[in-house]
Amino acid sequence: MNSKVVLIVLMILSAAPVTGRLLGQTTGSNILYGDVTVDEGKVAGSKANTYDIILINLYGQVIGRQKVSSTGRYRFTNLETGHYDLVVEVENVEISRTRVEIMSPPGNATDIRHDISLGLRPTSASPAKSASVSAADFYQRSSANQKLFDKAQVATDKKKYEEAQGLLNQLLANDANDFQAWTELGTVKLMQQNLNDAEKDYLQALQVRPKFLLALMNLGRLRVAQKKYEESLEPLTRALEVQPTSANVNFLLGESYLQLKKGSKAVVYLYEALKLDPVGMAQAHLRLAALYNAAGLKDKAVIEYEEFLKKKPDYPDRKKLEQYISQNKK
Repeated sequence: MNSKVVLIVLMILSAAPVTGRLLGQTTGSNILYGDVTVDEGKVAGSKANTYDIILINLYGQVIGRQKVSSTGRYRFTNLETGHYDLVVEVENVEISRTRVEIMSPPGNATDIRHDISLGLRPTSASPAKSASVSAADFYQRSSANQKLFDKAQVATDKKKYEEAQGLLNQLLANDANDFQAWTELGTVKLMQQNLNDAEKDYLQALQVRPKFLLALMNLGRLRVAQKKYEESLEPLTRALEVQPTSANVNFLLGESYLQLKKGSKAVVYLYEALKLDPVGMAQAHLRLAALYNAAGLKDKAVIEYEEFLKKKPDYPDRKKLEQYISQNKK
């Protein structure tokens, strides 16, 4: 792909969930799919042949990875209810990330369509415009190491974690500066529930590339999942410095400060997450409501619950929230 090209996210469209067939249980039965459209018409020269669509849960675990063309479709099946990050990569560089929520009524599977529309445009000649996160995170491997990296990703997608770990270790023995491989290795170990070693690999990636966003976010998520909220602040704060407009990072920082009982700081980050992604970060309303309820500010909690239900009218526990609203609304 031409190095003077930056992939700009023009629009990400989400359709309303479509309730599917009746199942015995909701967990593990949901589907996330969508069309990917990339407008490459404004750029001359070589272009990306394929784009990687990656689904990641809130603990940083890769649930699935698929390659699509500029007019392709992705489809992830057997998903549990919850929140996920839908990531787009080109040439192993992340260029788009958005939060997707999968909610389904008890006893029903849900098919959620989430279309992604991207556009290519030439970069500006000015240094300020040409320096992008994507360019900074690009890593040029030898042909042999690239093959190892690709094989490791395929093995990871097939849940062959021991094989993936062996391939990545072989790659890193050849080139210990491959910060992307260190990050991938950390994620493989995370999937094997080897949390301490996963943390070490993320830290190794950051020792090589201190501002690598994916490693910072994954390390922050890992520490939040381990309830190491104080320790999560450092990588998440650094991640926010790299990408101030990340709704995901703001949400995670808000969650950490909330758990640390620093409500004034939590409020700032949770509201910023909502400002950046009002629908995708709807869960922030629930966290704010919990904060206000604990502080005895039930009128403010009511407002947050009402805002949440406006965005998530099919929320499975809607009746419980409506009961709270009815009892506490002034």
